[in-house]
Amino acid sequence: QVRLEESGGGLVQPGGSLRLSCAASGIIFSINAMAWYRQAPGKQRDLVASITSGGVTNYADSVKGRFTISRDRAKNTMNLQMDNLKPEDTAVYYCAAGVGFVVPTTASGFAYWGQGTQVTVSS
Repeated sequence: QVRLEESGGGLVQPGGSLRLSCAASGIIFSINAMAWYRQAPGKQRDLVASITSGGVTNYADSVKGRFTISRDRAKNTMNLQMDNLKPEDTAVYYCAAGVGFVVPTTASGFAYWGQGTQVTVSS
């Protein structure tokens, strides 16, 4: 079992920054990749960024150059630094973790999810 807890969401003006964190606990050594997904009202859950245990990162085109994903193994956390935020970034952001031998490439491949944290970008 892996437990994930997000923090850091909130209300920010366009052009502002937020930093999301995801704290992992449980059988952490089994994690092979972690990711941030987001879901806006009435829309599907989409990948924002992912990072493998080897440090390989992947970003959605819409956030490239603005968001940075990172892991702090010593603290068992994953972070998402979000800069130059836009109203269209407004969504609930979810932390996800994959385990086992196959690195997940779709949402269904991530076995564990956090409860989500709301990010609202508005003036």
